[in-house]
This record gives sequence, structure tokens and C-alpha cells, in this order.
Amino acid sequence: MNSLYRTFLIISIAFASCSDDLPIEESVNPEDFNDTWEISSHSNDAEPDYSVVFPQDKVLRFDITISYDYWSSMESDLAENLTTSGPGGGGPGRGAPVDTDSDFKPIWVPCNMQFNNSEWHNVGIRFKGNSSLSSVYNSNIDKFSFKLDFDEFEDDYPEIKNQRFYGFKQLNLNNNFGDYSEMHEKIAPELFREFGLVSSQTAFVALYIDFGNGPQFFGLYTLVEEVDDTVLGSQYSFSSGNLYKPEGTGATFAQGTFNTADMYLKTNEDEADYSDVETLYNVINSDDRLNNPDFWQEELETVLDVSVFLRWLAANTVIQNWDTYGRMNHNYYLYNNPSSNKIEWIPWDNNEAFNVGKQEGAINIDLSDVTSGWPLITNIAKIQEYKEQYDNYLEEFVTEVFYEQKMLDVYNTYYDLIYEYVRAEDSEYSFTTPSNFKSEVESLKQHVAERSEQVEAYLQLLK
Repeated sequence: MNSLYRTFLIISIAFASCSDDLPIEESVNPEDFNDTWEISSHSNDAEPDYSVVFPQDKVLRFDITISYDYWSSMESDLAENLTTSGPGGGGPGRGAPVDTDSDFKPIWVPCNMQFNNSEWHNVGIRFKGNSSLSSVYNSNIDKFSFKLDFDEFEDDYPEIKNQRFYGFKQLNLNNNFGDYSEMHEKIAPELFREFGLVSSQTAFVALYIDFGNGPQFFGLYTLVEEVDDTVLGSQYSFSSGNLYKPEGTGATFAQGTFNTADMYLKTNEDEADYSDVETLYNVINSDDRLNNPDFWQEELETVLDVSVFLRWLAANTVIQNWDTYGRMNHNYYLYNNPSSNKIEWIPWDNNEAFNVGKQEGAINIDLSDVTSGWPLITNIAKIQEYKEQYDNYLEEFVTEVFYEQKMLDVYNTYYDLIYEYVRAEDSEYSFTTPSNFKSEVESLKQHVAERSEQVEAYLQLLK
């Protein structure tokens, strides 16, 4: 038997509870590979199957087995990049932490994946995250986030060329870092989509990993759809526009900060045409806003879908997600929609949303505390027409999407769905406890009522 297959990662997914033991093969016979290849599940000719990969009423189960050597390589890569003292060094956690370099990308290793008695071979897997990855690593908790890429190693293994998982090329396994309820990343995108915004599909996953000592339950994860993989194709009429993932100083759009290196173009990289996003930067900072406001509005609306941005801003402010624009220079995408030739806002990474009791950093409902360093908010909100539109979106969001009766049902449904998985988490692979989980869910219920009251009080003051 090929020794490579004895060392590869096996991920099996089944709709099962954490207590169910799934058979995990210790090795895979390469001769059996073609027997498991199906067009609907493996081919890039298949359309993404959301009912299978993102069910809303089930917890998927992923079982991962990875060779000790590959796992050690992944951990050594973290130690070399996330600590000053290197592997095994002193200081807090696994080593003295350093400022995370946003350019650091953990290494990929190949793996195998099993689901519904089928196999996906040589799938790429790596750790993911920036500051959260560093925090998890140096806390001595092994519940890392992961990214999967199903044809990452197609050059090394031509038999998997254009391999897909039910139509998906990449998927994210987010570890729910900092979220005692383990619901934030699941619920926020649902609310955004219900409010008419583009946002990733999500599902719950119970993740098991075997890296040499048998399968270990790594805890409950949130499976998140990749924006530059299937979100564009499924939620836009055309997926050919420029997609950016801004990160760094340039992501603020503050005067004097524009830098294409901070824009991280995810599509059309060969053309590398940043003129659309640079135009947005120039317009938002133009003196015309004060000298010729009507012209400035016209120019702004030519390049930016202002309504989409204000809709996101209202929803994001209500749910108190501080780890994004307005406070942090990351965690959003910009897409130049070919249908309108306007840039649209796409939210991303929502584990810090609804973070009850930790929201000192969230911006105020009236936006009064947002500084000039975030001109996409401040310069737009200073236009009376836009401010009124924002206020209307606040009312619409708490009336039609984020209101108490509805959200109580959502929280209770997800509580019943995931409680046993949360309870089964080991402290080495968990950021919460059953007690913290229950308390946080109750806090979420109070949060939605409080936010509705606060929005209503704010709007009453305007009348």
C-alpha cells in the first residue's frame, strides 16, 4: 500500500451525534479511489448542494485523521510565526506571543475526506485566522480554525484535478473563538441575508481529529461558505467582478491610507486593476463633499452602492459587532457587482457579534462615536439623506428581522440542537463550558430585547 495514503488525513462526515462512533479507516487503498468518485459529490461540473453541505436543522459530523508528521509540521509552522521563542519556547502559552503578521498564511498539508461512504483524497487543510489564531495558540487550547481546499494539491495528484465537495472548492471550519454560545457565527449571516444583504451560508459541525492517537473531539464548529468560491456565484447574477478583502491601514479608507497591498484582490488577479476601489477612496475623501455636496453624492453613488452599505451598517450596529469596519480594519469584503458597476459591501467573520457584556468597543446607534478615521461611515452619515436612510434601516431591522419573539425561537432551536455537543467538549478543545453556554444563551435573549428598546428610544428622540 502506498505509504502516502497511510499518512493522509481522513475526514468523514455523517449526520450523527457526538456520542456515535464512526468507523475510521487507518489506510486508504489508492485502487479504490475511482470507485468513490461521483459527479454530484466530487466533480466541478456539479452545482453547489446547499441542502447537503449547509443544512439548517442538523449538526454535521467531521472525523479527521492526520499523520503525526503532518500535524507536527503544522504546529511547528505556528510556533515559528506566532512566538518569539519558537517551538517549545517560554512565555505565556506555547511561547511568547508576537504581533500577528496579516501576511502570515499557515502551511497547507494534504488529507483525505470521507462522507456518505465516499472519499475525497489529497484535500488541502491548514489552520486559519490572524489575531484569533495567535490567541488560541498561545492559550494552550487546541481548538484551531481550519480551511479546506479540495483541489489544493491537484498539481501533485492529477487524479483530483478540479475536485469539489458537493460543488464547493473551499470551506471554512470556524472555532467560535470568544463566543460562549457558539452561535454568533451561525446566526449573524442568517440575519444579514434575511435583511437583503449578501452573506455566507453556515452550518454547525462536530469535528473529530485523529493525528496519531485516535479520534479526538475538537468541539463544535461553524462551517462557513467561502465568499470567493460560491457566494458570488450563488447570490449574484454575475461573479466576474473584482472582489476585495481589505485588511490593514488601507482598509480604513482614511485620508492618505490608500494602498493596493491592503486591498487583497481575490478575483481577476492577473488584471490587477484596482481603479474601482481607488475611485471609491478618492471620492469618499474628496473636498467636493463640503464644496459641492450634490455632485459628491452623485459621484459616490456611481461607485458605491450606498443603500447596501447603510443597510449593513444598521444591522451590524444593532447586533453590536465591533470586530469590523468602524473599529477594526478588517473582516469585510468589497465586490464590484457587474450588474450595477457599483461596489457592494459583504460582511465577514462574525464571531464577535452579539458579544454580550464585552461590547465596550461597539459603535453607538447614533454613530456619534465614530471618528474621522472611518470616512465610509462618518462622511456618508453627515449627509442628511443618508442619515435618514440609515435610521429607517435601523427601524426595519429591529421590526422585521431582529425582534424578540422571533429571536427567542431561533436561540431556543439552536440551543436544543447543539447543547449536547457543547457539553461534550473537552477543556483542551473548548472556549466555553455548559454553564457558560447556558448563561450566554440567556444573555442573547436579553440582548435582543435591549437592543430593540435602545433603537426605539433613539428613534423617538429624532421625532
